[in-house]
Amino acid sequence: MAVYKRSYKSYAGSITAEWSRFWIIPRFAWHGLFKQRLLTILYVVCFFYPLGAALVIYFNSNMSFLRQYIPVPDRLIDIGNTFFFTFISVQSVLGFILTALIGPGLISPDLTNNALPLYFCRPLSRTGYVAGKMTVIAALLSLITWIPGLLLFTLQASLSDSKWWDANAYLAWSIFLSSVLWILVISVLALALSAWVKWKVVAGGLMLVVLFIGSALGEMVRQIARSDFGRYLDLAYNMSRIWGSLFRITEDTGSISLEESIAVVLAFSAFCIYLLMKKVRAFEVVR
Repeated sequence: MAVYKRSYKSYAGSITAEWSRFWIIPRFAWHGLFKQRLLTILYVVCFFYPLGAALVIYFNSNMSFLRQYIPVPDRLIDIGNTFFFTFISVQSVLGFILTALIGPGLISPDLTNNALPLYFCRPLSRTGYVAGKMTVIAALLSLITWIPGLLLFTLQASLSDSKWWDANAYLAWSIFLSSVLWILVISVLALALSAWVKWKVVAGGLMLVVLFIGSALGEMVRQIARSDFGRYLDLAYNMSRIWGSLFRITEDTGSISLEESIAVVLAFSAFCIYLLMKKVRAFEVVR
């Protein structure tokens, strides 16, 4: 509007708290993601296993109902650390596939269209921008990993006696921590690849390369060199090593230690964050 009309007035409405401004990014991102039919179908499929696990837990504690129709033992399976470890493993694989579809398209369009200056000219920091993009992935994966996992744990605890609770109370923490750690690692990996690779298909393929080719390369080095040094290249193995400790699964004593696995995962995540922050900036130097 023309300045001489003097009709301009500054904004007088309420101001959003600084800590919550990043929420604007996932709110619009989720709206666009679920317009894709393939992604919506895959996300619905991710809930089939939790539903089946809930039925198993219920019938496992109510075998008298099934005995009215078919001859069955006292219990179908033992609900314990192995059951929940398998649940988290399956849901984490589905979450990884989901991230490979979602992650590559989160940052690359902003970089391709030089949109980052438009973000940062507003009261939004680089940390807030990255947190908003990461929330897009983290919220979706939480709904298929640790949230249903804790609901299953609560269901089993409510149907069991105090002895089961005393022996398995630690599983609630194991479910939450293992899921959150996996979500954070694959989120920073997906965002780093999205920032450095413009083509979504290539970025999604590179996520598979990091996980599967890294495992194959680590095993090849391990077999040729006759040393566990190759385990440092295997992200999936190190994550499984940490999960095994959290769920108190029998450990592989001939491989690298738990502390070394934690160091590998932290170093990998730190490297991804470094690559991400190198690209996420309000300007670009052209040589």
